[in-house]
Amino acid sequence: MANKNSRTWKSCFCFSIRFVLVLVLLFSINPLFAQRKITIKMASPIPENTPWGAVLNQMANDWRKITNGEVELIIYHNGVIGNEKDVVRSLRLNQIQAAVLSTLGLYEITPEIMTLSCPFLIRNDSELDLVLAGLKVDLEEKINSKGYFTLAWARVGWVKFFSKSPIYVPADMKKQKLGTMADQAELNQVFKNMGFQMIPVGTNDILIALNSNLVDAVFQSPIAVGSTQAFGLANNMASINVAPFIGAIIINERTWRTIPDKYRPQLIESARKYERQLDREVKKLEDDLIKMMGNYGLKVNQLTAEQEQLWYDEIGRVMPSLIGTLFDRSIYRRIEALLQDYRNRRR
Repeated sequence: MANKNSRTWKSCFCFSIRFVLVLVLLFSINPLFAQRKITIKMASPIPENTPWGAVLNQMANDWRKITNGEVELIIYHNGVIGNEKDVVRSLRLNQIQAAVLSTLGLYEITPEIMTLSCPFLIRNDSELDLVLAGLKVDLEEKINSKGYFTLAWARVGWVKFFSKSPIYVPADMKKQKLGTMADQAELNQVFKNMGFQMIPVGTNDILIALNSNLVDAVFQSPIAVGSTQAFGLANNMASINVAPFIGAIIINERTWRTIPDKYRPQLIESARKYERQLDREVKKLEDDLIKMMGNYGLKVNQLTAEQEQLWYDEIGRVMPSLIGTLFDRSIYRRIEALLQDYRNRRR
């Protein structure tokens, strides 16, 4: 009886081993079994028919090829997920797994980021290059410490003043009503401290507000103004750069960790490749749009060095009340030191 039970047990054991081997063989030769598909939903506030939209679509194709179809990146363009606060909320709930965010959205994750968009602090592309080179790694660490992974950075353009009447100096702006958006609370506070008349306007109501004389001016990037054609009413653009608009592509850390290690370096390189491409294309798009708007009546109010200095003096007057409250003191001081050294060397 014992021998019979022993033979039965051995028979079952051998069958189990053969069954496991068969399964291993099936999984190794059949891609339907071997492949584990990871779907990543990415939100973007930017229209698909822009350089940003085209680049994100190209990146999705790249990721599919790099991972042999294991990773599928689905892009939700045109802000269909909601405003940037909505997007960050969806990221935290894992309803989406990745997003393109500007400094406004990144502020919801890491408030220190907003210091990059402090008005009149960083003044041109060369200074922005310098600051990003000096701070990008540290800023990425701050973002990543909150449960995300930063894939790439890119420029979204420069915020400018567009107005019905020419603006050259701060006194000109104080005579006009400046339209503000609720999701720009930090910049709104800066301008309020500078003595500007701030009028709340819905994101989709800029044209109505300008047409009804509710507001006389707005602060937006030329790309945004060109897309809404607000320059038809606010047909003056002050040449001074108010603030850089920075974008970043981030992904949930939990999702990033599900991607096999062997693919991650190539996926990062893909994202960084398009980061460099976007920097070139956004700059060209901004320049081309300003020229195009000029052909349709936009006047560029070219400020002198003395007039620009009045803006820098005005922001300097209110900055002590903003550092440590709206803008991170440590990051601000680091940016200030980098820029001071750079400007001294150029004199």
